[in-house]
Amino acid sequence: TKMTNNETPSVLMVGTGEYTTGYGAAKGSDKSVGIITLSMFYLRSQHKINRVVLAGTNGTKFPAIREHVKGISARYVDITDVSFESFPADDVKSDQEAYIKAMDTMKKGDLVTVFTPDDTHYEITKQAVLRGLHVLVTKPAVKTLAEQNELIALAKANNCFITIELHKRWDSAYADARAQAQTFGDFSYFYSFMTQPKYQLNTFKNWKWGENASSDISYYLNSHHIDFLCWTVTDKARPVKVTAMASDGIAKSAPYEIDTLDTITLSVQWENFGSKNNATSVHTASWTSCTSDTHTQQKFQYMGHKGEIIIDQAHRGYTIASDAGGFRSANPFYMRYSTDPRGYFAGIHGYGILSIFAFYEAAQAVKTGSCSLSQLDKENYLATLASTLTLTAILEAGAKSLKTGESVKISYDAEGRPILI
Repeated sequence: TKMTNNETPSVLMVGTGEYTTGYGAAKGSDKSVGIITLSMFYLRSQHKINRVVLAGTNGTKFPAIREHVKGISARYVDITDVSFESFPADDVKSDQEAYIKAMDTMKKGDLVTVFTPDDTHYEITKQAVLRGLHVLVTKPAVKTLAEQNELIALAKANNCFITIELHKRWDSAYADARAQAQTFGDFSYFYSFMTQPKYQLNTFKNWKWGENASSDISYYLNSHHIDFLCWTVTDKARPVKVTAMASDGIAKSAPYEIDTLDTITLSVQWENFGSKNNATSVHTASWTSCTSDTHTQQKFQYMGHKGEIIIDQAHRGYTIASDAGGFRSANPFYMRYSTDPRGYFAGIHGYGILSIFAFYEAAQAVKTGSCSLSQLDKENYLATLASTLTLTAILEAGAKSLKTGESVKISYDAEGRPILI
């Protein structure tokens, strides 16, 4: 049913990069048309979104972005309106607080998506919540437990919903694997591997690097599978110690010359709740692999005491070869850009977009009062801040371990919330 403009939320997308708009995506990227703008234009075509607003720091990019997103309306007959309001103005080369000006035009209960450098997530999300806006933030939501706990309290005080865009939860294979793992007894071992080609480093050239870097590849990519494991063993086990190791040499050399680590591996010690049996997990992430048949190599192995699961998410039994594109392993289960026979957008069942739709529905439920924040936390369906504290604990402990060269222990308070020692 069509909502009235008073009921229909507007959306502000903070960040104008590859994941949001597809603009500036490297050749071979699986996000060349963008994910967020396409999703919001589709929701608007279904009368579920009112205003569409985009905020960045460099307004001079917007004419080119407008031209870029015209490809969406040219491709899909059902998405004809790809217009958006933008902050800062097209003639402004730099305004680090343009997103705040954009937020001040939104109404309480509206939506905000945050896809920006990792070290900016906390402040942008905070400003949104202070204005009564619901937030979908890319992973990692924050880099420290202190920031996460502050945002949890702030969201509760303002009745705002914050969730992390961890889309693997909506991959049918991953969701089924989590359910199957519940029947496999104690958790024993988990291994995950996720890499992207080194040309992807060009996408991050403008992030801060060196001593006060915006992020690292563990925060950026390991977060996906660490979340999946934490989500899977929520009622089984908890992490107690993290040891990190890394490789370097490629990113800091020509032609990239970025002062960051190439590959990071986190080794995590876990403890099962009832039996006190130990378990281990190993998580490797890299952004310096070679160009291959898929943009992201990604797989995991889970072992319980009574069962085992292996998923290769990069290879779904579907390959394409062409003169123009060469050979590739396709994954339309993540995001399908091809149309249906009528020319309609056919990607609404991809797990890359289902996570966005789930955020939309949950935010509307909170807005109307049909669902509470505590209920969403308890359901542990969406990656809420309160239900992902162990994810942040592992990532932060990994970052500390890299700096000190020592293992970092994770303790817990009386309510079971993680604390780094």
